[in-house]
Amino acid sequence: MRETEEAAFARGTSAEALMEQAGAGIARFVRRLFPKAGQCIVFAGKGHNGGDALVAATCLQRAGWHIDLRLAFPEEECAELTRQKLEELREGPAVTKTGADSPGCTIILDGLLGLGSKELLREPIRSAAKQLNRERLNENAFVFAVDIPTGLNGDSGEIDPEDSIAADFTVTIGFAKHGLIVDSALDLVGRLEVVPLPDLLAPESAANEALASSHSLQTILPRRKFSAYKNQFGRIGILAGSEGTTGAALLATEGALRAGAGLVHLFVPRELYPVIAAAAPAEAMVHPYRALKELAEEKMDVWAIGPGLGTDRAADLIRFIDQTTQPMVLDADALNVISSRTDILKRSPGPRLLTPHPGEMKRLFDSGKMSRAGAARHFCEQFPVTLLLKGSRTIVSERGRPLSYNSSGNPGMSTGGMGDVLTGICAGLIGRGLSLYDAARVGAWSCGRAAEISIFGDGQSEESLLPRDVLAHLGSAFNEIRNPAV
Repeated sequence: MRETEEAAFARGTSAEALMEQAGAGIARFVRRLFPKAGQCIVFAGKGHNGGDALVAATCLQRAGWHIDLRLAFPEEECAELTRQKLEELREGPAVTKTGADSPGCTIILDGLLGLGSKELLREPIRSAAKQLNRERLNENAFVFAVDIPTGLNGDSGEIDPEDSIAADFTVTIGFAKHGLIVDSALDLVGRLEVVPLPDLLAPESAANEALASSHSLQTILPRRKFSAYKNQFGRIGILAGSEGTTGAALLATEGALRAGAGLVHLFVPRELYPVIAAAAPAEAMVHPYRALKELAEEKMDVWAIGPGLGTDRAADLIRFIDQTTQPMVLDADALNVISSRTDILKRSPGPRLLTPHPGEMKRLFDSGKMSRAGAARHFCEQFPVTLLLKGSRTIVSERGRPLSYNSSGNPGMSTGGMGDVLTGICAGLIGRGLSLYDAARVGAWSCGRAAEISIFGDGQSEESLLPRDVLAHLGSAFNEIRNPAV
């Protein structure tokens, strides 16, 4: 980060210009999630990280937020530029804490320490961090860490064992730092957002890792030509559903439809056809089958296999996966079936995208004590597939491509059916012409962002969020990829 800043300074960019861009980007992200002005408590250190937080607070103040300032050091010990931004904040319009309208939420900006800090905290930062964590609980506040959460080492992901800041959102500047995406940092970093600064170029060391965000995905999702017609966007075959799990088939089907597939065909066991056909989206075509071998002659462009499928036809399913040349998205029971025959993945006649959750991944590949990233890399070294490893900070891996981490989503997605939606979305995107790697990245990000929109913009909560809410807001997520807000 220092090297990229020094390079920017050499090109004539000032430290103040970078600070203004960073602070404005942080404020935009806050307002994207919380459009109604509320209270902002600012914990600021003496360095430029504190200055970034003060600029963000000034932007929020202009938008009607009440600012409550907590300086960790005496003002005279602060850096000159930080003192300047402190004075600009004080000169801003005063906003009362409560007004005629009902107040918005309370947020906390963690601007105590920046990237150069180590994980072991010293006074007075330690006391400030303790106070911040207390106020997060007492005020039911959402914490936005500026660049990195205080107490986290940006290189290694190691943390102060006692008083690290538990951020709900981390708004990192320029590009994602390695310490933000390691497994041990998940619960401290929370939702990760990057504020891209045009004057900062990512170092070569970042080439092996990528963060999926609205900015990084912007060029992947093309607009349709005016002359477009349905056959250009893929015939998607969905093989899903069994007795007791018909909902999985329906969710995957609507996911494919909402992702822009041209035609979606849902194949279900003959005995379930009357039930599923009556409940399926009107836009989908539902077909009964007696045996899986009947599907070998179906002219699909992409297959999505597994949601709620059951394992009664395991041998036939393995044979179908092993012999079908079209691209496939394999999820749920398809993964459970092939976990005993992973050898077929080494000779797949067509591209395969696997979308396991941690339990399914463990059945597919015994990774021992490897990290999630290590397991994903090693799996794709052994098998020529694309892997979407679900979970907090979903990982997408493919041999020869950067390991990609998803930035969107929230804990409300921890409910049955979310993976079925994702399976359908990925298949729909592949049908539109995206590579499996890009479809996985766009699919994971759009699902996570749609979940955020449901909670922060449509009145849902972590408890009430359902897969149908994600489906309802996919359009907004796709539009945001084309027009990034931050």
